Amino acid sequence: METSISPYKLLFRALTLIPISHYLLIAVFLSIVFVYNLLEIHILQDFFAGFSGNSVSLTFNWSSDLYTEVVSKCHLLHGRYLATPWLSSPHLQTILLNVLVKTPSFTYKRDIFRTSDGGTIALDWLMHSDVSDTRLNETNTVCADIPLLIVVPGLTSDSNSPYIKEIAYKMAKHGWNVVVSNHRGLGGVPLTSECFYTAGKSDDLGEIVNHLHRTHPETPLYAIGTSLGANILVKYLGEDGIKVPLVGAVAISNPWDLLIGDRFFTRGIMQRFYNRVLGSSLKGAAKLHQEAYARLSDWEGIEKSRSIRDFNNYSARIAGNFETIDAFHRWASSARLVTNVSVPLLCVNAIDDPVCTDEAIPYDEIRLNKNIVLATTQHGGHIAFFEGMSGKSLWWIRVVEEYLSNLNASPSMSKQQMQRFKKSSK
Repeated sequence: METSISPYKLLFRALTLIPISHYLLIAVFLSIVFVYNLLEIHILQDFFAGFSGNSVSLTFNWSSDLYTEVVSKCHLLHGRYLATPWLSSPHLQTILLNVLVKTPSFTYKRDIFRTSDGGTIALDWLMHSDVSDTRLNETNTVCADIPLLIVVPGLTSDSNSPYIKEIAYKMAKHGWNVVVSNHRGLGGVPLTSECFYTAGKSDDLGEIVNHLHRTHPETPLYAIGTSLGANILVKYLGEDGIKVPLVGAVAISNPWDLLIGDRFFTRGIMQRFYNRVLGSSLKGAAKLHQEAYARLSDWEGIEKSRSIRDFNNYSARIAGNFETIDAFHRWASSARLVTNVSVPLLCVNAIDDPVCTDEAIPYDEIRLNKNIVLATTQHGGHIAFFEGMSGKSLWWIRVVEEYLSNLNASPSMSKQQMQRFKKSSK
């Protein structure tokens, strides 16, 4: 009588007959699938769609004059966005942003601004005449007929960050004067007051805008904020309402709700990676002013921080006298003030932004406000939106230039803003 052989032994014998090279091919294939999904690569989707890109989705109030008079004339916002094929991943776009962006060399002219509490902020100027072929403004002073764009950088970015230099240079080339408002403690300036920059510190921006309006009362003022700078900008617009002396504004990759964003950072592998990296960059910035941070917050806790939440808990929460870190995040979020915005505002967010989740976007509140238009794209990453085969162009910068140029050229919108200024000054 024959003894039965275990089916598992038969299976094992069969597996040993398969060449090792086949196992290696399977391992390579599974690794590719894993990386493809981890990095959220969408090259195959783009291929099957004929590399036609996705339509830009616009959210706005249907009775909005901003849409009718300005945004309806913006061809880019009514077109499609296609990511650079070899950067068909929100993570690749985001991680390589400051590596791939190359801007011609130029030099800012620096002004030092003192805030009401004795703080120091560096204002870095790039005039249209500095980058134009014909020097229209030999004195390098602000001319009333040339609009001025105020740039508010992201988390630990400053005027020398590649993407900030790119927007400054491109707008100056298109006829704008530009000033980058570095956050206090950044841009190479010391902390000179009992206060440091946080995610919700919008009063500094308010002082700067008012200062520029006083010193250049005839110059049209506009502002653009990126990432956390966008949150600060929108928060300022909502807090000051009709008193804001800006003609228009743009928010790129705004995190909107920092409480939702904090939860988002704990979800996936890549989000935890960004959380660590950004938390580390905050610690690095704080070390430049260790004495002040140690005096105003918990320095030992800051040094042990491993995330943005940890850093804010030991710094901004304590300095701002918030009972909990969630209370600070709620206070610092711009989403709660969207309905108060009175300045024509264009917002641009990518649905696949790996740093700022689209779940935080206040769609309903935006629809209620006639002064806001939101443009969302399926792809683009965080402040990236690379386009073209070479990957040398950032789509959002072209959108900003087209939108602001149309807004600046709109007589009806300018008239509305002048009427708002008059009401707010009474």
